[in-house]
Amino acid sequence: MQGKVVIVTGASSGIGQATAILFANKGATVVAVGRNEKELSSLGKSVKSKTGSIKPHLADMTQMSQLERIASETIHNLGRIDVLVNSAGIIANGSIETTKLEDWDKMLHINLRAVFILIQKCLPHIVKVKGNVVNVSSVAGPRSFPNVLAYGVSKAALDQLTRSAALELAPKGVRINAVNPGVVVTNIHKRGGMDEESYKVFLERSKETHPIGRVGTPQEVAELIYFLASDKASWITGATYEIDGGRGQTCAR
Repeated sequence: MQGKVVIVTGASSGIGQATAILFANKGATVVAVGRNEKELSSLGKSVKSKTGSIKPHLADMTQMSQLERIASETIHNLGRIDVLVNSAGIIANGSIETTKLEDWDKMLHINLRAVFILIQKCLPHIVKVKGNVVNVSSVAGPRSFPNVLAYGVSKAALDQLTRSAALELAPKGVRINAVNPGVVVTNIHKRGGMDEESYKVFLERSKETHPIGRVGTPQEVAELIYFLASDKASWITGATYEIDGGRGQTCAR
């Protein structure tokens, strides 16, 4: 990754944060996109590589002008885009009967529409260097779970976006893949409305629903993202990789 420029969204926390740090420690210049200025500013402290670095970039993924600015400012300041990692995402509970339209729209906007737009904005530059894209999806993409309707729909659509775009861009030497994590210890559920006590119960219950007997860490998912973005995965495109402790292989329980 030395000498390469990598954009990572959702870099303020969780999987995005772990990914930004990992890429920088591998020698990349990372444009870390997020909404928490304090967290973004502190990322550089975790970079041990002498050649890698992190460039914080505050942005709201719901704003078209800010999505355009991510790509344009990266090119203006750094001259290239080799890898785009779309890690920003949100979750909220809701069934077919209880999901509000505004919640549906917000979920699809951030988890799907923003990814589509950002890929389009970065793509001309990625094509020039035959780079690649990695999308952070979810086990809820290929599998159905109750009471996360809009979230599951957004991630299933993200998987299809990944596969379709991979077919279209393969002749240009551009790869697009996705990772599908199970439950990972991040802030996404608490930001989605789960209180601290409920989250503790949820994590404990998840030890039973994941056959390997535990939840995942952001660093584990970041390692898979890094592999897919690296030259070691040069013959992999259109893949949606489950990294979920076996959760996707189980029946509903």
